[in-house]
Amino acid sequence: MNYMPGTASLIEDIDKKHLVLLRDGRTLIGFLRSIDQFANLVLHQTVERIHVGKKYGDIPRGIFVVRGENVVLLGEIDLEKESDTPLQQVSIEEILEEQRVEQQTKLEAEKLKVQALKDRGLSIPRADTLEEY
Repeated sequence: MNYMPGTASLIEDIDKKHLVLLRDGRTLIGFLRSIDQFANLVLHQTVERIHVGKKYGDIPRGIFVVRGENVVLLGEIDLEKESDTPLQQVSIEEILEEQRVEQQTKLEAEKLKVQALKDRGLSIPRADTLEEY
């Protein structure tokens, strides 16, 4: 195997099943169909996998185009080991409800943390105000 620089090294991975972790935290699983010099990806038969605790759910997304700058991690899935997972697959509705509950819990914990800091005379700048600096 010859060394190919940059995204050219991924040419051998075309038509193989991959997991892609995006910058916004989403996880996509699909067959890599195309890639360019900017690491833009085209995934086919894509599903968005949502993990909550020991459960996961797959939402079918079809063909998915991913801009290269949004890719955090790209890895080939071993088809023989794919079914060997300690996680329990649940329905889309159930995983979305679990995700909503988890996000609500995190939001409430963050509010408590901010209030505790405020009670001590400290404050954390909000993310939307950081752009002003």
